[in-house]
Amino acid sequence: MTSERVPRIAWLQLAANIILFGLSWPIIKIGLEASTPLWFAAARATLSATTAFLLLACLGRLAWPHRADWPIVLSVGALQLSCFFAFTNLGVQSLPAGRSSVLAYTTTLWIVPLSLLVGEKVGWRAVAGVLVGLAGIVVLVDPLRFDWSDKAIIWGHIWLLLAGFTWAIAIVHIRRHRWQLTPLDVLPWQMSVATVLLWILALVAEPAGHLAFDRTELWMSLLYIGAFAGPIATWAAVSVGRALPPVIGSMSMLGVPLLSIASSVVLLGETITAPLAIGTALVIAGIAVVILDRPQS
Repeated sequence: MTSERVPRIAWLQLAANIILFGLSWPIIKIGLEASTPLWFAAARATLSATTAFLLLACLGRLAWPHRADWPIVLSVGALQLSCFFAFTNLGVQSLPAGRSSVLAYTTTLWIVPLSLLVGEKVGWRAVAGVLVGLAGIVVLVDPLRFDWSDKAIIWGHIWLLLAGFTWAIAIVHIRRHRWQLTPLDVLPWQMSVATVLLWILALVAEPAGHLAFDRTELWMSLLYIGAFAGPIATWAAVSVGRALPPVIGSMSMLGVPLLSIASSVVLLGETITAPLAIGTALVIAGIAVVILDRPQS
């Protein structure tokens, strides 16, 4: 009975994960109408940290991290959370939410060269997958029709690719780290690191930044992303990672950018252009090839 029930729960958690993260991108875009990017990122991290502390306290699992886990707490807090939140917000501010999600989810492609740098074996299929993914990025950017004089658009693409890159660095560290507590148990502390760093960054880089607390868009976005989708989806991701084979979980998560594009069409009225459709297909195909190569690498 238990062996049959666990996979069923894992599939439900996986579906929830895809839906929660997929809907986040257009909702971030909506939230940025009532705030500046870095202040919104800091407020999001604050709510996520608070929710994570409450969640772990209710589960009776709130504990001070082991000394050996502090490097991963700082690494994930700074790179996967602080940098990813800040860079994605800066990118989404200038680009459509659907395209932004695809560019940010190039994380898996960045892992291949980073793995080579740390001495891990990488198969030729993974290299081929990266090349296919890079071709997809070029198609997404559409350089022949790109307005190279618009610095906001140029930086938007750069910020989103940097978001994927910094997340990839954290993933490489996570894979090589010897855990004392579980990833879920250190989540509140990682979110706390992100909160402190993002508020410092917001105050320094956006001294005139703001959060329009009198606007419904801000509250809707912050409550969904900060207090609900962020910590709950992360909890679901941890559970899925322990219940399902890594390849299945990773491949299924490719549904996030697809749902982001679809939800952006519905919620924001964005259009699906040929470069977006073809570029997304190539990026996802490249990521899929990299994922499928990992068991053989």
